[in-house]
Amino acid sequence: MQPIQLGRMRIHKVYEMDSPVPLLGQLPGVTSADMARLLTWYDQLDEVNSDPETSLMTFSVHSWVIEIDGTTVLIDTCDGNDKQRLIPEVSGLNTDYLGNLRRAGFAPGDIDLVMCTHLHFDHVGWNTRLDNGKWVPTFENARYLFGKRDYEYFMSAPESEAVHLAAFLDSILPIMEAGKGELVDEDHIALGEIADGVWMEPAFGHSPGCCTISAQAGGAPALFWGDVIHHPVQLIRHDLRFAFDTDGAAASVTRKRTMERAADDGLLCFPAHFRRTSAGRVLRDGDAFRYEWVAE
Repeated sequence: MQPIQLGRMRIHKVYEMDSPVPLLGQLPGVTSADMARLLTWYDQLDEVNSDPETSLMTFSVHSWVIEIDGTTVLIDTCDGNDKQRLIPEVSGLNTDYLGNLRRAGFAPGDIDLVMCTHLHFDHVGWNTRLDNGKWVPTFENARYLFGKRDYEYFMSAPESEAVHLAAFLDSILPIMEAGKGELVDEDHIALGEIADGVWMEPAFGHSPGCCTISAQAGGAPALFWGDVIHHPVQLIRHDLRFAFDTDGAAASVTRKRTMERAADDGLLCFPAHFRRTSAGRVLRDGDAFRYEWVAE
């Protein structure tokens, strides 16, 4: 995807990998009728078809970089390399994420601020890198912002969250121990002020402290919704619980509210896991919604 300029703000996508999984394993309850509706505007035929039993959810795993008023902000840091995970497909990875970051125009030392929409494994992994057997901050000059609610939740070591807890131990705690991390409320203003800067907004449900990040700088506003919405089919079935939702009912309410706001306010959206260019706009479509990607 080419960088997108919005006023004084320039936004880049940094790709790590694609992650395909069976659709119904992540979102039970999707029907053939839902798939037929999805296929009218999302015809990614290597992934979805009319049969939910054989369809996939293929997640693009990527970060967003915002250049705004002399500050470089990195949003969500993907899976990371060398991390040992209970999910084999993302364990012990060796991707060229840092190479992709450099090709976008940034060295790790250029990042001033790292923000995580929540603290799940695929959003925090590149916070740290392995150096002589020790996890050290990847972005050595950056300040890292972590939401208090997720941090406190994972500090309690919940037994049901083993895959995310492992990421907390190797990708969050080393940042705090290095003195690079800052715990903030989920409505924290990171730069400037609301409507002219970068700020967080609560979006609880997928995780206890899940948030969205908004940014604006003299142009159209941008919404980085993290894992509020994982896949295009959720614009049709926002009512269904996603596999990794901590509170499925709250996540569904948040999902619908976010889509309504995005559609009614005409926001340019930057999803964490949509494929293609990823960026686009939510449109109302009868009793549901659809998505329109920005051009390549």
